[in-house]
Amino acid sequence: CYATQNRQEAVAAIAADVDLVLVVGSPNSSNSRRLAEVASRSGTPAHLVDGCADISADWLRDARSIGITAGASAPEAKVDEVIAAIASLGAIVVEERRTSEESVSFQLPTEVRP
Repeated sequence: CYATQNRQEAVAAIAADVDLVLVVGSPNSSNSRRLAEVASRSGTPAHLVDGCADISADWLRDARSIGITAGASAPEAKVDEVIAAIASLGAIVVEERRTSEESVSFQLPTEVRP
């Protein structure tokens, strides 16, 4: 899947520049678990979180920069919730990085097209 491959490449690129990676997604999502694995293999501590309640203060203690990504099925509201939780701890700078543009689209099957 294009989205899955793009996210894995992006998290590997981001992991090289941060002290910690948080992957927002469900623990039963293989895509989300894989993103955390990719970040960890890059040498950066990574944790899968379903929401801000899953974030441990111990993880954040020595992290000056945190990369946040999400599994393909993670709701954007959950990502925003995690960013807000980190922001509530003090001043932050949010920087969005794009490593690729997803421009592939698929047409609906003819049977269900309007």
